Amino acid sequence: MLKRVDRVQIAVADRAAAERIASEVFGAELLRRDDLRLLGAKRSTMQAGASLIELLEPDGAGKVADFIAQWSGGLCGAGFSVADLEQAARHFDRLGVRYQRESGQLYLDHAATLNINAVISQHHERTPVGAIKWIYEVTNPVADWRAAAELYTRLFALDASKFSPIESKEFGYTGMLTLFDPPARLDRIEIAEITNRELTMGRFHQKRGDSLYMFFVETDDVGAIEERLKARGARFASHRRDAAGLAEMFIHPTAFLGVLIGVSRTEHAWTWSGDPKRARRAAERLAAAR
Repeated sequence: MLKRVDRVQIAVADRAAAERIASEVFGAELLRRDDLRLLGAKRSTMQAGASLIELLEPDGAGKVADFIAQWSGGLCGAGFSVADLEQAARHFDRLGVRYQRESGQLYLDHAATLNINAVISQHHERTPVGAIKWIYEVTNPVADWRAAAELYTRLFALDASKFSPIESKEFGYTGMLTLFDPPARLDRIEIAEITNRELTMGRFHQKRGDSLYMFFVETDDVGAIEERLKARGARFASHRRDAAGLAEMFIHPTAFLGVLIGVSRTEHAWTWSGDPKRARRAAERLAAAR
C-alpha cells in the first residue's frame, strides 16, 4: 500500500528559524504556511528534493507542545504516501485502526504504530528541489523487530518478500528494512532492535522506548551537503568514502532542529539494503566519470 516516505514532521519552537535552517542545509523551499488543529500547531511545509519537511510550532496546548515540553523538539512524525487515500482509509477501517482526518490527510491513532505517529497522504510526484533527491527512510528502534515487522506488514499491507534483513555491530542493532518498492526505490521503515544498549541508538531507546530515531536522505552529491554544513559551522560526521568520493555522512542533531539525519549518495544505500553489487556498480560508474 505504501509508495513513498513522503514527509517527516519536526516539532520546533520557532518556525521562522527552522525554515532558515532547512533552506541552508538542504536547499528546501517553503511551499505554504497553515494551521494543523489536530496537533495544535502552526505548520510550515517545505519541499526538500521530492519530499516534504513539515515544521510544527506549538499554537497553545496540544500534541506538539507536549512533545516539545518533554523532548525539547525534534522528529515527531513520519508521513507515507499511497496511491489511493480512500482505499487506504477503508483498509484501516477493516483492521479497526482509528484515525483522524485533517487537511486531506489521515493521522493514525498513536497506538496503531510503534510510536512513529504516522500520517498518510495522497501520493503526488514532485520535481526535486534543493540539494537532495528525497527522504527514503525513517528509523524505528523497537524492543522486538519481528513483532514490529508483522505489525507493519499487516497495518500497511506490505509485501514481506520484498523486505531486507539488516544488522550492524557498529551501531548495535539488528532488524528489518520494510522496503516498499524495490528495486525501483529504497523507501522503507527501518525496524531496529537494539543489541548494544551502550551505543547511541541503544541509549536513545532506553530513554524513549519504541519511537522515531532519525531519517535518511539520498543525494547525488554528499560533498555538497558537507560544504553547506561547514558554511554554517554545524556538526556532522563524514562516515564512508570510496573511489567515487564521499558516500555517506551523518548530520548531528544540533545542526538540524534536534534531528539526527543520515545522508547517502545515490544508490549507495543498496550496500546494506539487499543489493551491494548495485551499489558497487554505481560507485564504479561515478569514479570512472570523474
